[in-house]
Amino acid sequence: MNPHTTNISNVLVIGSGGSGLRAAIEAKKAGVEVTVIGKRQKEDVHTVLAAGGINAALGNVDEQDSWQQHYADTMIEGYGLSEPRMVELMARESPELVKEIDEWGANFAKLKNGKLDQRFFGAHTYRRTCYSGDYTGRSILFALIKKAESLQIPIHDSQYVTELLVHEDICFGAMTFNIKNGERTVFLADSVILCAGGHTRIWRKSSSRRNENTGDGYYLGLKAGCTLTDMELVQFHPTGMVIPEEMAGALVTEAVRGEGGYLINGSGERFMNKYDPDRMELSTRDRVAMANYTEIMEGRSTKNGGVYLDISHKSKDLIIKKLPRMYRQFLDVLMIDISKEPMEVAPTAHYSMGGIMVHPDDHFTGIEGLYAAGEVTGGLHGANRLGGNSLAEILIFGKRAGSAAAERSMNMDVSYRSRKAIQNAHDKIDSFLKVGEEVARPLQRELRNIMWNNCGVVRDEEKLVNGLSKINDLEMAAKNLDVRPDSEGFEDLMLAFDLDGSLLSARATILGAIERKESRGSHQRTDFPELDDKFKVNFISKLNTSNQLEIFKKELEPISPELRDIIETTDNIKDFKGKLLE
Repeated sequence: MNPHTTNISNVLVIGSGGSGLRAAIEAKKAGVEVTVIGKRQKEDVHTVLAAGGINAALGNVDEQDSWQQHYADTMIEGYGLSEPRMVELMARESPELVKEIDEWGANFAKLKNGKLDQRFFGAHTYRRTCYSGDYTGRSILFALIKKAESLQIPIHDSQYVTELLVHEDICFGAMTFNIKNGERTVFLADSVILCAGGHTRIWRKSSSRRNENTGDGYYLGLKAGCTLTDMELVQFHPTGMVIPEEMAGALVTEAVRGEGGYLINGSGERFMNKYDPDRMELSTRDRVAMANYTEIMEGRSTKNGGVYLDISHKSKDLIIKKLPRMYRQFLDVLMIDISKEPMEVAPTAHYSMGGIMVHPDDHFTGIEGLYAAGEVTGGLHGANRLGGNSLAEILIFGKRAGSAAAERSMNMDVSYRSRKAIQNAHDKIDSFLKVGEEVARPLQRELRNIMWNNCGVVRDEEKLVNGLSKINDLEMAAKNLDVRPDSEGFEDLMLAFDLDGSLLSARATILGAIERKESRGSHQRTDFPELDDKFKVNFISKLNTSNQLEIFKKELEPISPELRDIIETTDNIKDFKGKLLE
């Protein structure tokens, strides 16, 4: 067997972002030994990019708010595709966990009475978004790191997971290599929790950064036997930076609109009254993204091909207090003072709403010993994610997955291992180390262009089928990669695995987009522009015995009479409420 080091714990958490750390903390508190591994430095994981806030129906600003209203808003804005029980748990439990993370050091903004302040976010009936300026994700992450360190939970950075170790449908660990020196480690555990993020980096314009959100979590899950759901449902955030080129797609937080920002086209018109006159800039993300996209495509764009987002009518003091990160970002990158000038923005790939299918209460994947939490999972957001729900999701379901994983470990009498599975994982790594004609970076760039042009904000059959054909060609080219680690480290090997994961995730996304012949939420098709009740279903994808990806329809989970009544009596007045319930 190839040389490797071995690390043994009760619970292994893959991913050192918010959901991973919250899972690790809960498992450790239950009394088991926990190990966390991540490919980025723990202070710079994807969670730091979550800017605007975290939702909890506390009623601190609008006392009429309730978990029931939060539930209704989420279900309605998800266009009926959300898993009802998952949404219920998120709405019910977020107040307690938001207060808990603030006590751990997240340091959310406070009202004069000491309670947490809450701001408006798009499509929420009431103000329920708690925040730390416009760097809420970073505040939450640092509080979680501090808590994990106080519990002496080891966090191993620069670990790239190539494979989940599975034998006879039992997951017992993961194979990794160190990105810096190539050293391989077999992490053995009674329970594994996958918290590896989404796949939005595979689009040309993305709010994710280089070498993150490449779809590697979906790849790991599929190869382990998991099922994916609704991969075609990808949220395009309305406001990403337009220039400079190297920053194209970088997030301009929804908090700018939450604090009163206006959207203005290149002709100087505040245009949201054409698309949602009641909610204007605080409409749903899918509607605002489509509004921005339409203004741009119909020739009313700014000089750089975007629209303007203007907050300059607010005081500079308020902007620096409530939006310090955005103020600094535009000043540092473009020498623009947003208290005096508008920002140029355009839609950007932002959040994977589909993902690994899990049981709502414990986030069990169906593979014995394997759980998942965070953006790598599907079910909560349906066809359109409400801003602020993702940070609530990582805390609530990270905690639940951690508790379930720890309980499984404590109830085990014998730990399962397979030398054959470990050797197969070594062989997979060895198969990538070879001389070839292709280089990963240009192929990644080509894939990003394919996904943006063929499966972007607006889709149609011809573009999707053409995109699938181009992915077939890329997959052939990827078989001839040149991967030769050198003194600079093992980044080439990481990129080769990333490309494999991205191609499989892209295929699942396009196949789902072809099957969903309607326009629903974030999934907009010009050849099928209306909601269609026949497609009020989930599209699931799974590898068959020939290792080929197959797509199936799955009927929605039923909504209980009690939860259905909550939706029917909500204050939320959406023109598609009837579509949701019919």
